[in-house]
Amino acid sequence: MTQETIDLFDGTIGGGGDDLTLARYAERAYLEYALSVVKGRALPDVTDGQKPVQRRILFTMERMGLTFTGAGGAKPVKSARVVGDVLGKYHPHGDQAAYDALVRMAQDFSQRYPLIDGQGNFGSRDGDGAAAMRYTEARLAPIARLLVDELDEGTVDFVPNYDGSFQEPRQLPARLPFVLLNGASGIAVGLATEIPSHNLREVAAAAVALIRNDKLTDDELFALLPGPDFPGGGQIISSAADIREAYASGRGSLKVRARWKIEDLARGQWQLVVTELPQGTSAQKVLEEIEELTNPKVKAGKKALTAEQQQLKVTMLGVLDAVRDESSKDAPVRIVFEPKTSRIDQQDLVRTLLAHTSLESSAPINLTMVGGDGRPTQKSLRQVLGEWIAFRLATVQRRTRHRLDKVLDRIHVLEGRQLVLLNIDEVIRIIRNSDEPKAALIERFRLSDRQAEDILELRLRQLARLEAIKIEQELEALRTEQAKLEDILNSPASLRRTVVKEIEADAKQYGDERRTLIQEDKRAVAEVKVVDEPVTVVVSQKGWVRARQGHGHEAGSFAFKAGDGLYGTFECRTVDTLLVFGSNGRVYTVAVSALPGARGDGQPVTTMIELESGSQLAHYYAGPADTTLLLANTAGYGLLAKIGDMMSRQKGGKSFLTLDEGAKLLPPARVGDASRVACLSYAGRLLVFGLEELKLQSNGGRGLTLMDVEAKDPLVSVAPFKDAVVVQGLGRGGKPKEETLRSAALSAYAGKRARKGRPTELGMKPPQRVLPA
Repeated sequence: MTQETIDLFDGTIGGGGDDLTLARYAERAYLEYALSVVKGRALPDVTDGQKPVQRRILFTMERMGLTFTGAGGAKPVKSARVVGDVLGKYHPHGDQAAYDALVRMAQDFSQRYPLIDGQGNFGSRDGDGAAAMRYTEARLAPIARLLVDELDEGTVDFVPNYDGSFQEPRQLPARLPFVLLNGASGIAVGLATEIPSHNLREVAAAAVALIRNDKLTDDELFALLPGPDFPGGGQIISSAADIREAYASGRGSLKVRARWKIEDLARGQWQLVVTELPQGTSAQKVLEEIEELTNPKVKAGKKALTAEQQQLKVTMLGVLDAVRDESSKDAPVRIVFEPKTSRIDQQDLVRTLLAHTSLESSAPINLTMVGGDGRPTQKSLRQVLGEWIAFRLATVQRRTRHRLDKVLDRIHVLEGRQLVLLNIDEVIRIIRNSDEPKAALIERFRLSDRQAEDILELRLRQLARLEAIKIEQELEALRTEQAKLEDILNSPASLRRTVVKEIEADAKQYGDERRTLIQEDKRAVAEVKVVDEPVTVVVSQKGWVRARQGHGHEAGSFAFKAGDGLYGTFECRTVDTLLVFGSNGRVYTVAVSALPGARGDGQPVTTMIELESGSQLAHYYAGPADTTLLLANTAGYGLLAKIGDMMSRQKGGKSFLTLDEGAKLLPPARVGDASRVACLSYAGRLLVFGLEELKLQSNGGRGLTLMDVEAKDPLVSVAPFKDAVVVQGLGRGGKPKEETLRSAALSAYAGKRARKGRPTELGMKPPQRVLPA
């Protein structure tokens, strides 16, 4: 065993005064790996909008001459050849990963402005994969020139590749902010990005406006760039305020939906045709969802279809007769839905489909990228545009300096030639007679080394009289260009005008119309028509539930399974909601209309919700959404909340109540017209205080201290009341006993919230219970 291995087991590496603990070594190694993934694979750069593999693919194809220029452009080559060059020279990773990146850059349904012109099978939006790289061919798309045209004009830094044998660009000199045009999606270590695509004309207009006025208001900016523009079109139904908030923070979620049309057929028949799908949704996915709804499978661990599955099946089959995918080359998306009958309301069919399938979904926004400073950060839209503008201004400045250096060098050379033509005989004599003609020319005509070298390399035909005229014309053009270039370098305003002019020219050449409609609309909700009638919800101690029509039923008239009994009954209506409280503070929602009838023992409520692992059913309450409840726990804390605040569409419920360790929920108590609250401890201490001392907490939480209690004497009962309360317990001989306390008697227990209260001394054994009279 080596000393390093021994040190490793001891928890140190290296020994001596610079010991490195194993924990520190692991932390450093992991952070280096995480940073490598973040910057080297997963996140795009704000400057050119490309991830490293995409940048290397574009650079490799440019160096291979696969640019789309001239008449028809370069001939495409096999994708395998491109991938081979990328891997061998710049990107030593898996060939399939590189090919997948190339394929995505060629898919017009993945990128708003594809950078690669692919020939062959490059997959479909239904999830079909591309053909193998030996079958497909690729070359750069025309718009890719906005990323690679200025590479050799001194615009960006080049760095050594992985083995130092080649040079690759640190960024591409993007003429437009491609990070917004094509967006990006990726998952790194501890970071993720989800940047939607945008319309080129709108992005260009926003960039130009910010260049001209960096104090542009948010309203003016968002008027120019109102929202994403997805490759597949669709519709954004989020409000302008929601879109603005997502852009301002760099994170959010937009509601998107498909677009459709109604086609009239013969004899009054009609059909619904979906022509555009929301981002991330395919026709295949929609068809699978329809199949799952109309022909559901029994869930794992269940013996039969759930009530929800049965209801959705009936709902869908009640409006839909058939669905088929008629997508083709001429119609990229065409999903036809045939109604059950022509008498079905068209909006009913649309609403049902939107509510239960991916025809309406959400599109996340997470503007996380590698910034101009090299740090991965979540940015606002203004920051993204601002950093790209700074990069573009610097790029044009570097390009201008590079071009000016070349112009000055050419002017210097031509001035030397001009001098030669004026003294051609003497120059020829010096060259013929001198052993060192270069030095002699420099001394005689005071030329520079560069000019003398050029003169010695001149061909005889370049000494013709006509050549002097050409030199004079070229010098004049070069000096005019020199003045323009120096103006750009010396004047920030001129630099900005140049950038704006180029952006506007590119937008005119490559811009197109917006595909995604932005029109605010409400999210589709499936309307379940429920007859509003009185019912009594019956809940057993073991969590079996049922609903019996009408009110006024005797509790003793309900039968239960052996070993089970009555938890409680709630007189409400079919349009109300049953709340199920978990022992961990989660609240689950079940519509009263979805409860089984009173025939038999009902149905376990656990089949209607997804109870969190490790928790148990604690309490129940059924009533209308505007009912206010007092929710308390044995640790003495409580809060007021409405039933509507606790409702959730998710079967997994909603985390609402925060419980201290060891604390248990008490049964929820209806507030009604109560004005005071009575709190009773296990040992029989009673505290009465005004209801106004509590506050409505619609988001839940821990609540306020109702009563100061101890672990051995917890809170056991709370009761909102108006005039009097009833204290129940066991008297002598274990017989049930109750006492009614009215105003005079209650005054002895009145106090402020969070006090200890006073012993009741009613001759009852603990535990006791307090109820409104």
